[in-house]
Amino acid sequence: MEQTAKPKKLWKKRLLTAAAVVAAVVLVLLAAVFALWHNEIFSLASMTLIRERDDAHLDGAVYRMDVKGGFYLDEFVAQGGAESDKELIDFITGKITKGLVKMNISETEIACSSFTAAAEDGSRLFARNYDFSKTNTCIVRTQANKGRHASISTVDLQFLGLDVEKDVDGLANRITCLAVPYIPLDGVNDAGVACGIYMTYQGGDSVPTDQRTDRPDLTSTTLLRLILDYADDVDEAVEIASSYDLHDSAKTSYHYMVADASGRSAILEWVGETNQTDTDGTKRELVVTYNDADSHIGQAEADSDYQWITNFIIQPGYYGSDGEKKGYDRYQRIGEELAQTGGMVADEAAAMEILSIVGRRSWNNDDSNSCTVHSVVYNLTDRSALWVPNEHYGEEGAVFRFDLGR
Repeated sequence: MEQTAKPKKLWKKRLLTAAAVVAAVVLVLLAAVFALWHNEIFSLASMTLIRERDDAHLDGAVYRMDVKGGFYLDEFVAQGGAESDKELIDFITGKITKGLVKMNISETEIACSSFTAAAEDGSRLFARNYDFSKTNTCIVRTQANKGRHASISTVDLQFLGLDVEKDVDGLANRITCLAVPYIPLDGVNDAGVACGIYMTYQGGDSVPTDQRTDRPDLTSTTLLRLILDYADDVDEAVEIASSYDLHDSAKTSYHYMVADASGRSAILEWVGETNQTDTDGTKRELVVTYNDADSHIGQAEADSDYQWITNFIIQPGYYGSDGEKKGYDRYQRIGEELAQTGGMVADEAAAMEILSIVGRRSWNNDDSNSCTVHSVVYNLTDRSALWVPNEHYGEEGAVFRFDLGR
């Protein structure tokens, strides 16, 4: 009896020892994973569905993510940025997913509208419609980090190759969403600087800008990211844009509008000669049009300080006729609305009302698959956002407010 009991006790002891060793190894591995990916883990845990998809009405789902940490942006800048979508994805994959999840940036065709205005209480506003087709969207909030600004921005998750016909489910798809800080469409930072990106269809179709000098490099959305993180005002945003070679993403061409809480704004465009001859993206140069009396280029009156933008280059002489200007009808209507009050609106809701007038579902829409995916009014004074998905203006459960605070 005693001889039989001893081996059993010995085996039990060995099993307990082995279990303790395995538990210790697991704890060490978990600690290592947490040390390596703690920011990413917290970011993933914050991703929340805030509005469900409605396929019958071409409504994609809406998510929110609070990004923790610096998402390696300083390292991205230090390496000289990226001159292609592939280089950007290689950087993101290597840094954020450690090579475990492959990503891609999809081609897009974006028809958008935007304007700046002043509210009656003195607040400065930046309004934007994002026109595309049904897609899933993410509202992204980043932290202030080592001299960089906190921000709120909007991201189209289709840019990351995620299926527009499905919710963002599964760990691999969620991990892919960790790249969202690098693909903003519009946003505002805690200094009151807002920026948006808009397609331009240059060169007769859509020849991407692809500058080739000895400056460091940025793709389209990463330029917007640097402005949100590093710019204190319009001048610093322009300085950032001037310091890099721009390489348009997704085989399309873009321009930008940027504004700050002082009321200054500017349209940033990369142009060659005319729309018919501007077919070599390597030869384009940055042209900046400010909202002052010297450079309004036929937009507002000289004593007004608002600007607006759709999907064509605003430089005089670039087009042979107005018929070449994409989104010119929306451009005219926005201008008419703002001219009635000299660029003054009652409040954020009134600015949203102007966006609703040129919403894609109702405005000259001959494409049953297109819609205005989101409309947003950024308050540059309060550092906040009034945000509406899929033209559900004023509907309960479809109007969101996000606040950075002062």
